[in-house]
Amino acid sequence: MLIHVGCEFVQVTSGPTHAVLQVEPRADAPLHVVEAMWDERTPIASSVYTDGFGNSCRRITLPEGRSTIRYDARVETPDEPDAADDGAIEIPPELLPHDVLRYTLPSRYCPSDEMEQVATDLFGDGRHGWARVRAVSDWVHENVTFGYGTSTPTTDALDVFHSREGVCRDFTHLAITLLRALGVPARYAFGYLPEIDVEPTGLPPDFAAWMEVYVGDQWWTFDPRNGGRRKGRVLIGRGLDALDVAMVSAFGRADLESMTVWADLETDPDPDPLTPGTGATPEPA
Repeated sequence: MLIHVGCEFVQVTSGPTHAVLQVEPRADAPLHVVEAMWDERTPIASSVYTDGFGNSCRRITLPEGRSTIRYDARVETPDEPDAADDGAIEIPPELLPHDVLRYTLPSRYCPSDEMEQVATDLFGDGRHGWARVRAVSDWVHENVTFGYGTSTPTTDALDVFHSREGVCRDFTHLAITLLRALGVPARYAFGYLPEIDVEPTGLPPDFAAWMEVYVGDQWWTFDPRNGGRRKGRVLIGRGLDALDVAMVSAFGRADLESMTVWADLETDPDPDPLTPGTGATPEPA
């Protein structure tokens, strides 16, 4: 499938402000970037590096005043839903790969050490492996209500457990925390998620968060916010929690005036090439 994704940020600063953007698809994700364009409107020099989690990060310095930065891309993804394996088993800690073990530990938004008793009470009923992961994801999906403005940038999984409301990152943080409290490795993932073969939500497009869980000696995608398996995910970043994959990290005051996100199935068999605007910087596919 060909997916058209992108975003636009309009920000206002009182002086030059350095920032890091994470909005580009990961190089190792199961997808192919056909074409991509930074249409910067406000011409800004940038450089790219890969962080410790393998995410593509772009460094820029926002000028004083209003800046409009736009990323636009067409990406090929598999025409199939998230993979599944009902028989996948949990791996005991002593057999986990070194780089997986850290995803069983508490992190800033996922205080799993504070939720061990809750996790045991809810899911310590003998289920293991895929069945237990599915039960955790389904429980969060069914018991947390989605709503913009129901959480803040400092809301963690324990807060969400008590309030039972939040946005997709809050659903994901709670599910990850419960799984880590059970000794199951889980990590945060976010990206673009088009509405393909699902009932439209009627909500404006936004970045999406989900989780990846390690069972059966590999990582699998689960989506506590949306519940079911989905098509067309375009992965941007992975980390311990949302702190590791912020869309914009500003080193100073940068007020976000507006943010627009798009993620749509490209139905035109021969779409027009992406058209740069003032100050656009083409990126190789």
